[in-house]
Amino acid sequence: MGRNPKIISRKALKKIINNLKKKKKTVVFTNGCFDLLHIGHVRLFKKAKSYGDVLVVAINSDSSLKRLKGSGRPLVSQGKRAELLSSLESVDFVTFFDEQTPAEILKELKPDILVKGGDYKIGEIVGRDSVKKVFRFPVIKGNSTTGLIKKILSSYGSK
Repeated sequence: MGRNPKIISRKALKKIINNLKKKKKTVVFTNGCFDLLHIGHVRLFKKAKSYGDVLVVAINSDSSLKRLKGSGRPLVSQGKRAELLSSLESVDFVTFFDEQTPAEILKELKPDILVKGGDYKIGEIVGRDSVKKVFRFPVIKGNSTTGLIKKILSSYGSK
């Protein structure tokens, strides 16, 4: 399988974003673990893309995700998560960050808009000071990765 042009390093992505901004394109950014892709993620990406011209999705690296969620995670490696996300029509670019929060990558890439799930209050959204606008997307009940893991485990535990 050849190189995926949607999966890109932060350094290369910064150059692309700078060129897009020169062309007056609006760059939208969202981030997360996306360990198990579910309908809430897909709807978030579609809505986020509607706010601009280009959607960048930054995913937590495997080591970052493990630090955030515990030793049993990730369930899916960062390469496979990136490949899944890059296959979505609404996602233009996928990149990685190893830090605990997206603060540094937001300062580095300087997107125009940040979109996060509605489980975050505006004042809690890391990086809100690095963008022109922040939008929150409502969480779809029962569709969190952690919730899906619990559901799977309980269904196996009951047999």
